[in-house]
Amino acid sequence: MFNRPDRYRVLIVLFDGLRPDLIKPSLTPNLVRLQRRGAVLARQRTVYPSETRIALTSLITGATPDRHGIVGNQYLDRHFPAPRLVDTSNARLIEDLDAASDGHLLGVASLGEILAANGRTLSVLASNSAGATRLLNHKARKFGQVTLSGHFPSIATSAEMLRRVESLLGLTPATPPPGTPDLASQAFLTSAFLDVIWPQIRPDVAILSFGEPDSSSHDCGTGAPRTLEAISFVDRQFGRVLDWWEAEGVCQGVHLIAASDHGHVTVHARADLLQTLEAAGLRCGPAPAAGIDAIVIPGQVGAIYLAEPSQTVIRRAVGAMIERPWCGPVFTAGGAVDGIAPGSFARHLVFADHARSADILFSFRSDGGLDRFGLIGRSWSADGLVGFGVHGGLHDKEMSSVGMLAGPLVKGGFVSKVPSSICDFAPTVLGLLGISRPATMTGRGLTEVFIDEGGDVPRTIEKVYETSSGAYHQHLRHVRVGEAVYLDSADVVGRPNNLT
Repeated sequence: MFNRPDRYRVLIVLFDGLRPDLIKPSLTPNLVRLQRRGAVLARQRTVYPSETRIALTSLITGATPDRHGIVGNQYLDRHFPAPRLVDTSNARLIEDLDAASDGHLLGVASLGEILAANGRTLSVLASNSAGATRLLNHKARKFGQVTLSGHFPSIATSAEMLRRVESLLGLTPATPPPGTPDLASQAFLTSAFLDVIWPQIRPDVAILSFGEPDSSSHDCGTGAPRTLEAISFVDRQFGRVLDWWEAEGVCQGVHLIAASDHGHVTVHARADLLQTLEAAGLRCGPAPAAGIDAIVIPGQVGAIYLAEPSQTVIRRAVGAMIERPWCGPVFTAGGAVDGIAPGSFARHLVFADHARSADILFSFRSDGGLDRFGLIGRSWSADGLVGFGVHGGLHDKEMSSVGMLAGPLVKGGFVSKVPSSICDFAPTVLGLLGISRPATMTGRGLTEVFIDEGGDVPRTIEKVYETSSGAYHQHLRHVRVGEAVYLDSADVVGRPNNLT
């Protein structure tokens, strides 16, 4: 894919939940420094649902959720003798499920597997949840690849490497109480990479994943002083990495990627989701149980699994939902465009048509209003607290994510206006390493940001889909770049006159 005068390596630095519009000289001078040094992906998008563990799985597989199968932070798996609720924050459960499926928890190969098959190495250092850390390389134990957590020493895949790190830096930090920025773990992992992992093993690919500012945005608010403190702190940690990269890494063929998994919007009103479903005759619960008609997965993205997923029941539930002012885009199984319930889109349009997918998938309605911090993006929510940050839906500020690249082969001071996705990083990394991308990847190599890359940038084609029922009308936007198709955003533009 690229001219390779040497053996290149790649470091991916992730900022959980960082909105691109919060990158500015006064708050994130080091990320701004990288912007000037490298290439910025100005139209970068995540996947839907815009949740961390879904997005991270797309990052390391280069594939959309309908292919890799992690369809939600939590989802119902009906392929067990009895339907089972899967919480992907549980690292041990992820490993157990992968073993029980004979190594096929994911429907496609991950970056760790591909690198191992080609004699290359992947190291993961992450302060996200235990499950998110595990999903970044769920077969790390099998391949003897390093995983370190900023909070959970029990999930380290090398006891010896954990011992080396803790002997130098002290014990792995404890999780701080809610509302307190998670700072210690970010500094711990940065030092672990700079002082131990890189000097001792020089992995071909390393992922350093900061769990902030996501946790502070949820607990304090997206633009709250404590969240800004967390953003400033992780930017300083990134500055340590950037100093190393400029002094040593770039000369050693290291390409640097900085990215986020999703953005945030702010809750401005509470939705009566359960009451609406119960008024439609559905008894609701958070997990399968006797007498439960609708399993409603908690979270900002709506996932409803029905005990009787008939067309009649799905239509009845969706019909009740789209009458409510909080109901945003809705997706069900369906045909080319329309879902089986009037007013819904077919869920394949959001790359969510998988055996694990919910019978009804929806987002809460959002708008372009300003929150209490002057940031664009407000949303209804059934779980989030009013005034605090949430994500999972299809608002532009949830789908927009950070994307930057720098390195020996990358154009400097370049802004790419070509649409791109979190699914594009894995094929780009493989291209840098001279490894062929598997056909399972839906993403593309980001050729437009590389120096002397031959050929024209593929043509961009945008398409808007529409569907409606009564006063409820929704739009969904796709963007095609060559063979890659990205979900841009979706929204609802109609509302019954008797509701406000």
